[in-house]
Amino acid sequence: MGRSNAGKSTCINTLCQQRQLAYASKTPGRTQHINMFSLGKQGATDLILCDLPGYGYAAVDKVSKARWQQVMANYLVSRPQLKAVVMLADSRHGLTELDESLLDVIRSRVQAGLEFVVLLTKADKLNKTESAKALSIARLQTAGGDVQLFSALKRIGIEEAALRLFGWRQEPVASN
Repeated sequence: MGRSNAGKSTCINTLCQQRQLAYASKTPGRTQHINMFSLGKQGATDLILCDLPGYGYAAVDKVSKARWQQVMANYLVSRPQLKAVVMLADSRHGLTELDESLLDVIRSRVQAGLEFVVLLTKADKLNKTESAKALSIARLQTAGGDVQLFSALKRIGIEEAALRLFGWRQEPVASN
């Protein structure tokens, strides 16, 4: 989950080593549904990644934005199969009020054991000092939660994020 321009689809494509698994566009707001990607080998599902609609800036009307936010909040709060949440935020801007509002929505689930991490995307655009500052501020905003830098372009944090997702997977489920 993340703002409309955080790089969610690019992150999914990078972690899955696919160029066009999730549609990535330069125009924010293109993901308008919850898109699910089943990952696994030989007919088994090891992991399902969900690309949620972005929130915040998007070239769509306010009614659509409000609907997306409600659908996403309902999904995050009521989906019993949900094992983990990855929030993506542009490392140059950090967590916004909208991000913090969504953190409030899932806080009780995280406290009850839902896995959670913030990926600070576009980390290649920061120098070492700015990166350290962005990590520190995001950790404060998430009350010490897991936060890491990520860049699809410079391949920063990809292995760490992939290993984290792999660790969250459940036992394989045979496909029909």
